[in-house]
Amino acid sequence: MIGKSGVAALAAMVLALSACGSGAESPPGDGPRVLRLWHYESAESAMGKAWAEAIKTFESTHPNVKVEFEEKSFEQIQKTASMVLNSDEAPDLMEYNKGNATAGLLSKQGLLTDLSAEVTGRGWDKLLPGGLQTTARYDERGVMGSGKWYGIPNYGEFVMVYYNKDLFEKHKVEVPTTFEEFTAALDAFVEAGVTPIGTAGAEYPAQQILYQLALSKADRAWVDRFQAYQGKVDFHGPEFTYGAQTFADWVAKGYLDKKSAGVKAEDMGVAFMKGEHPMMVSGSWWYGRFASEIKDFAWGHFLWPGATMAPGSSGNLWVVPEKSENKDLAYDFIDITMSKEVQNLLGNSGGVPVAADPAAITDAKSKELIESFNTLTGRDGLAFYPDWPAPGYYDVMVAATQNLINGSKQPAAMLDELARPYEDNLADLGN
Repeated sequence: MIGKSGVAALAAMVLALSACGSGAESPPGDGPRVLRLWHYESAESAMGKAWAEAIKTFESTHPNVKVEFEEKSFEQIQKTASMVLNSDEAPDLMEYNKGNATAGLLSKQGLLTDLSAEVTGRGWDKLLPGGLQTTARYDERGVMGSGKWYGIPNYGEFVMVYYNKDLFEKHKVEVPTTFEEFTAALDAFVEAGVTPIGTAGAEYPAQQILYQLALSKADRAWVDRFQAYQGKVDFHGPEFTYGAQTFADWVAKGYLDKKSAGVKAEDMGVAFMKGEHPMMVSGSWWYGRFASEIKDFAWGHFLWPGATMAPGSSGNLWVVPEKSENKDLAYDFIDITMSKEVQNLLGNSGGVPVAADPAAITDAKSKELIESFNTLTGRDGLAFYPDWPAPGYYDVMVAATQNLINGSKQPAAMLDELARPYEDNLADLGN
């Protein structure tokens, strides 16, 4: 997925350099222009580091333009995007979550700029082949996978199991390679009085465990039905039934803390960095931060044992709001984030670049991450995320998973809770 042909890379760099001139100067008599940029990556993450460098490059190649960057939280943008982008407060460029429920919904509402002409003109399509285009393109219904380009991803991501090597060694637990070995490892930690998996039920992490469990019984056709409406989804079929029941069992067995229903993602990550849990199931977006901040123990990662698929996709999207007043500058900035220099930095900082030079990735931990991503994509294993199919589904997933954690609903009732808004959305689409 990373490293394209020399010819394509050279062409992309030439396009990037030539594009950086457009919009760089203000008309005579005008003051400096401003590019208003929002994203929600922490400064220590791979994306945060790469995009900080992109801002420096942008300002050096656009001497009469100032980047006005505002860091927003994932939750802020998730909950307010439609309202903000429909107002005069819209930024010129922002990071936004991909999928039908988010970028797809905004595209259908006319709030995002059609980037198709820029994509072909600047060669971004050549850097984003195959499945990496899925989340960037949306049809008139707001369904991903075809139609116009409304966003540009410049990294990949996937969910994995992070583990504390010191705690594994202390409790004499081997890194599992099968699901049976995985559950045996979980049992060993519980017997030692340790909650093995740190998670967060108040935000996205817990629902991704539920979805990963369902994926262990699923195939690509099931994912296509659920995510892209290519057939009927039975929420009481073997996939979701196994996921919900096993998740509830894991809470009962102590694999997951019953108090995690109120925990947020940041608190989960900090707890892992403090060495409070042997494992954490979450995405590659933590990888660069862990590499920078974990000093007191050795850590690693492995793909979910016994499954060929995992939650994952191209990364979040750069989108240009329809109300942006500086679209030309936004396009130039996106171009810089696709350059070899920024892509190589992203790759060496613990990210998964889409257009880096493989020979330039020298960091050993980063190589491990990229190898896992390549293993997953090599077996067509990116299965997107559980909250994508329908608008508002993220909050539905959070609430439903919390109900499983605190025991307020049994798995069958919880699956009914998931099915209703999904099927209502299908009806609204005319499916």
